[in-house]
Amino acid sequence: MPMEFDLVPAGMRVEASGEGQPVDITGSQTRTFLCTLEITEVVEQESLDISIWGSEDGENWGQKPLLKLPQRFYGGQTRMVLDLTLRPEVKFIKARWEVNRWGRVAPLPMFVFGLRAAEVPAFPKRAPADKVAAGN
Repeated sequence: MPMEFDLVPAGMRVEASGEGQPVDITGSQTRTFLCTLEITEVVEQESLDISIWGSEDGENWGQKPLLKLPQRFYGGQTRMVLDLTLRPEVKFIKARWEVNRWGRVAPLPMFVFGLRAAEVPAFPKRAPADKVAAGN
């Protein structure tokens, strides 16, 4: 059965940067996930940056994220694929978010959002160029 889990629970309200709980993905068959960010509430003049980090042991998360979603300023959905088929050492993933606010009204940023990951079929392997040319 395909894995499906929240990296950030739906409807979570944040006013500061933070991170979610680690999720063990060792049970994944495909190691490929469709990540859906849904922002349901925002205030004006603010931004949200979401990244997904990987770890071999659930403790050390490295220096670079596995995936960085596009910066968001408004409500709505954003979807991206996280493909870990070439990263067999990654056994845990978690989300981190950074919020920023500028302007003159409320001093704190505020977003209500969730980030869901659903396992999807792995991408097909690319055929070598000479095999593709021979098939024409």
